[in-house]
Amino acid sequence: MSMRTFPDRVRHAVLFEAFGLAIFVPAAAALFNQPVGHMGVVGVVSATIATLWNFVYNLGFDHAMLRLVGHTRKSLKTRVVHVLLFEGGLLAILIPPIAWYLGITVWQALMMDMAIVGFYVVYTFAYNLAYDRVFPVPQAAQPA
Repeated sequence: MSMRTFPDRVRHAVLFEAFGLAIFVPAAAALFNQPVGHMGVVGVVSATIATLWNFVYNLGFDHAMLRLVGHTRKSLKTRVVHVLLFEGGLLAILIPPIAWYLGITVWQALMMDMAIVGFYVVYTFAYNLAYDRVFPVPQAAQPA
């Protein structure tokens, strides 16, 4: 069984963010009637915060699981709770600064963020399908 190399994972992450922002920024500027520069700031800052939140949240969640249930194996139910808490936390972190920076209401920022989440769900799926086709995982050498 083969896995992706560290450099491949870095390429995956960098290209994911670069293509995502290249699509998101102009589309969001047009959709939300905001300057491209403002949406660029929102995109870059949101991506950075989401990455940091992902690290902190997953570390905390695993520590909590270890303390509460003695392991970190996640059932389907636990995965659903995990993602809902992650997204809820990210919304709570991002909405106030987005509303402040863009000069919009918290409600408008929430609706904007929900649209952004919708975009990134579809984008992530499509990006990973395309990435796997363009950069397939090398097959492990078969024993002779």
